[in-house]
Amino acid sequence: MTATLRSTSLGRSIWAILAGLLINIIPAVAIDIVLHRARVFPPIGQRMTDGMCLLASSYRYLLGFMSGYVVARLAPANPRKHALILGGIGVAMGSAGAIAMWNAGPPWYPLALIILAMPLALAGWRVSGRS
Repeated sequence: MTATLRSTSLGRSIWAILAGLLINIIPAVAIDIVLHRARVFPPIGQRMTDGMCLLASSYRYLLGFMSGYVVARLAPANPRKHALILGGIGVAMGSAGAIAMWNAGPPWYPLALIILAMPLALAGWRVSGRS
């Protein structure tokens, strides 16, 4: 593979992973803001209940799955590897969030986000039809 092709492939890989992250992060933050403003969620900084965390989990799990799908569809090659990288980033970000926000809600919530980040990304890859 020539240097130009490797550079193009690397750029497309970076773009695929970035797109997967953006498909997850932007809608999650937007939905959070709407639910806080609609008073479905308490003001930021106040503890969330199990039910509120279950609601937040529902759209975060869907977005995690969609992210895996998008990264696999956009990957220039080896879509499973891209989904694994995306899932690893999700585990790292979820771990950082769990440490920062441990007392913001029930402990199962951040742990579930960490545990399911990789399986959701891989499920998205699997449904993408790319191997």
